[in-house]
Amino acid sequence: MLGFLTARQAGLDDPLRLKRAETTRRVLSLELNHDRDVDRIHSNGINTIDIEVIEGRYMLSGGSDGVIVLYDLENNSRNAHYACKAVCTVGRSSRYVHRFSVETVQWYPHDTGMFVSSSFDKTMKVWDTETLKPAEVFQFEGNVYCHHMSPIARKHSLIAVGTKDQKVQLCDLKSGSRIHILQGHRGEVLSVRWSPRHEHILATASTDSRVLVWDVRRASGSLFSLDQHNGDKSKASSQAVNTAHNGRVNGLCFTADGLYLLSTGTDDRMRLWNSANGENTLVNYGKVCNESRKGLKFTVSRGCSPEFVFVPCGSSVAVYAVHTGELVSMLRGHYDNVDCCDFHPDYQELYSGGKDCNILAWVPVLRLPDLEEGGTIAKEGKSQAAVNPAFQDAWSSDED
Repeated sequence: MLGFLTARQAGLDDPLRLKRAETTRRVLSLELNHDRDVDRIHSNGINTIDIEVIEGRYMLSGGSDGVIVLYDLENNSRNAHYACKAVCTVGRSSRYVHRFSVETVQWYPHDTGMFVSSSFDKTMKVWDTETLKPAEVFQFEGNVYCHHMSPIARKHSLIAVGTKDQKVQLCDLKSGSRIHILQGHRGEVLSVRWSPRHEHILATASTDSRVLVWDVRRASGSLFSLDQHNGDKSKASSQAVNTAHNGRVNGLCFTADGLYLLSTGTDDRMRLWNSANGENTLVNYGKVCNESRKGLKFTVSRGCSPEFVFVPCGSSVAVYAVHTGELVSMLRGHYDNVDCCDFHPDYQELYSGGKDCNILAWVPVLRLPDLEEGGTIAKEGKSQAAVNPAFQDAWSSDED
């Protein structure tokens, strides 16, 4: 760390190098924070969480009980041990509450005054955060598994919606109507994801084992279908169509730069794809346990070098290096299966929700002060008494 600081001050290194090094160190040292609790409001499993990117302060959660909770993650108590309080709740007593399980919640990317939720009650609701009343309600013919708004869009305000139907629905926030249908899948659509690089590019995953990539401006169908065999027909057997997995594809996530797309399937595999041409990069992550019959909400780090992906795996969260497939660590703390997680890029923290009704906070281990002796860094195992003088108490008397 001191070397990075010195090089930055001397102008020998780009300041980004120090930032990436420290961000990476913090992610690699994530552990369960026993001093931070998140109010337990849900009476059933937690399916989805989302942290807003405007202030990085508020988090939404949606549960199998149909309840939506808004939390304040900021520590206003100034105590080391504190609880992230529930600011407001759309509970069972509200006339606007979802009747069945909430599958996805997402903040409007450009303003915390609005968020969107979708549910097994066949509706997607656009909420006013101030009044906790729906400003718009979209009705569908089947259960809604997922929805997603583009984090970068300036030329459109479309929400992509995956339902029990084979068609992907595009809903327009401005007009309040469904304006387009994307046809190509042959099964339920379990995951949809807009590219963080190109605002018109959308990826969709289905129970038909396929992942399709679309340009929503085109009316002629998808751009391409991801093929796990990269066109090698000898490995693809007699399959008539390209498949991304050998089971249901229930999770999608782009890397922060949008250059790569990650997918998870019930064949216990995770794959990394080049988002420009759909090529399977053949990174081997090993067995990635995935028993979810619905969508799996996983996430990636931002600002690290290399980047990491956080995947719910049973009652743990598995941390993998994106481009090598190495299993870096397993975050254990839940008592039941983990269904969702979200990364906080400002503080390199991770929040996870599971069927045990708990939301857990995983935070970086604080860096210990460097131990010095005779102007050199003390070796491991030396006495803790040799503390850097900068951290010593220079005012207290020795005679206490």
